[in-house]
Amino acid sequence: MSDIVNEAVTVLNEKLAGTDFGGTAKFDIAGEGAVMMDSSGARAGDEAADVTLSADAETFKSILDGDTNPTSAFMSGKLSVDGDMGMAMQLASALA
Repeated sequence: MSDIVNEAVTVLNEKLAGTDFGGTAKFDIAGEGAVMMDSSGARAGDEAADVTLSADAETFKSILDGDTNPTSAFMSGKLSVDGDMGMAMQLASALA
């Protein structure tokens, strides 16, 4: 597993703590792997999800660090969303 995926799991678990995320989401990080998120938190994995967000490692890290707004990344084409857009917006709020 890549260092980026391992770091993402740690950061996402901190950001999602105390939020009520009622579904499944997947961050697909190009060339690195995937992170699954659900009501129990984040973990490395690549399963089917209600929504899949795809980005390159640089964009993903920038979102996690709080330097890039997920909605801005989506609007500029750096982040793609496949699936439940409402859930993607809920996740974006939790990451902000």
